[in-house]
Amino acid sequence: MFTNEMLIENTERLERFALKLTRNKADADDLAQATLLQALEKKELFTEDTNFYGWLSKIMYNSFVTRYRRKTKFETQYDPEPYLEAQKVEARQEAQVQVKEVEAALGTVPAKYRDILVKVCFEGMPYKAVAKQLDMPIGTVRSRLARARAQLQEALMTPQSNVIPLPKARPSVVKRVAYKKAA
Repeated sequence: MFTNEMLIENTERLERFALKLTRNKADADDLAQATLLQALEKKELFTEDTNFYGWLSKIMYNSFVTRYRRKTKFETQYDPEPYLEAQKVEARQEAQVQVKEVEAALGTVPAKYRDILVKVCFEGMPYKAVAKQLDMPIGTVRSRLARARAQLQEALMTPQSNVIPLPKARPSVVKRVAYKKAA
């Protein structure tokens, strides 16, 4: 069972996570408050010796998804201009495709790197907390995170992905530039 102090300790992190999800300060405050209330109502469901912040962030994420679905359903049903709805659908479909590409690329990253990447980049956990949770030095967390990011970027740059890498300079151009500077 958790205490109110545990909630207070995690409030600031929850607010940061809410701001990442909503990208709006007022909505983030509402989401954080709703999450704290829901956690208090469902406190008997918390399992001791588990990650308290992880439990809270899962409540927040589920609450955010529920609100987003309600909001988009309301906008879709009562939008007076149908051409705007078509634009929203295209943007959502494009976002869904991008999310699927990232998920697929994330699946190519080995689990020992992927876990750290998810905890730091998606859950917003600080390096120290990840190191403590995974029982490893903070330097290992940082190096594995760097490798995970590099592997994810490499996977996103593969030909089956829609991401087009910038062209590299031709070697002859690089040599000419270097030669002129030396002269």
